[in-house]
Amino acid sequence: MSGIVLEDVRKRFGETRALDGFDLTAAEGELLVVVGPSGCGKSTLLRCIAGLEAVDDGLIRIGDQDVTRIRPAARNVSMVFQSYALFPHLTVRENIAFGLVVREEPKEVVRARVAEATQLVGVEALLERRPYELSGGERQRVALARALVRRPDAFLLDEPLSNLDAGTRVEMRTELRRLHREIGATMLHVTHDQVEALTLGDRIAVMDAGRVRQVGPPDELYLRPQDRFVAAFLGTPAMNFLPADAARPFLPVPDGTVLGVRPEHLRLVADGVPARVEIVEVAGSDAFVHVDRGLVSKVPSDGRPAEGMQVGLAIDRADAHLFDEASGARVEWT
Repeated sequence: MSGIVLEDVRKRFGETRALDGFDLTAAEGELLVVVGPSGCGKSTLLRCIAGLEAVDDGLIRIGDQDVTRIRPAARNVSMVFQSYALFPHLTVRENIAFGLVVREEPKEVVRARVAEATQLVGVEALLERRPYELSGGERQRVALARALVRRPDAFLLDEPLSNLDAGTRVEMRTELRRLHREIGATMLHVTHDQVEALTLGDRIAVMDAGRVRQVGPPDELYLRPQDRFVAAFLGTPAMNFLPADAARPFLPVPDGTVLGVRPEHLRLVADGVPARVEIVEVAGSDAFVHVDRGLVSKVPSDGRPAEGMQVGLAIDRADAHLFDEASGARVEWT
């Protein structure tokens, strides 16, 4: 297996800069998740790595090989698509084996690799079925098995879980983590789902408008976002932001900054800054309390206040973030 390196990669479609000086490294054997809003260039990124789109400038390296101008078939990567892309007239076995058959691999090699891949993803009982006879989760497992049989240098996953229902998506996230541990492959997984990114990746790269905003382990990005965009994008509900004047009843923040606090760190206390509860959303063991200051607090649902109730709010400095009002960059407390 090999790592993936992109240096100053640029790709334009007319006046649109899909990739605008993009730099990223996925280490060998790493599961790196690229997350960002729709339209930020995630799918274009994968297509450029796979060779399905030619880059305008920059370098793409897989392992020790510069593949920037190499045709797709010579890059030895496997791509898993959002739409599964299975042949409807072929059985599961034939779909999985298709790439090996086209490359005229010996029949015994095809049989052995198909058996190995189907066992890894758990579709041994489905080999004689056709795609229309499968559930969404089963189709995605077949698509993964088809990628595995090639034994590529790297796997590129283009929002492979987005078409699944919520329960199956959680199950497939677990399966992807297990599969990654077992095969030790380099995987670059793109998604717009920040929960998927936080739970799946060894590291996360947050992308916006064709550029990387921050790369690091999930905990690092969640607890120490380096700018306001990353802080706002990661977390459900989103981080609360208060301009300096609105923040000063809570903490002494300097002019020209914005205070950020996660909903779980906005505490309800008896003697805090006064506020009135407007809406309470219950989500299982958690409740999201919306108050008239435009803030949201996340509390245990069994201790939630009633709508219309007067409450006190408090923020601990250790849990709060400061951002520059103009640039959005993180500012350290002094």
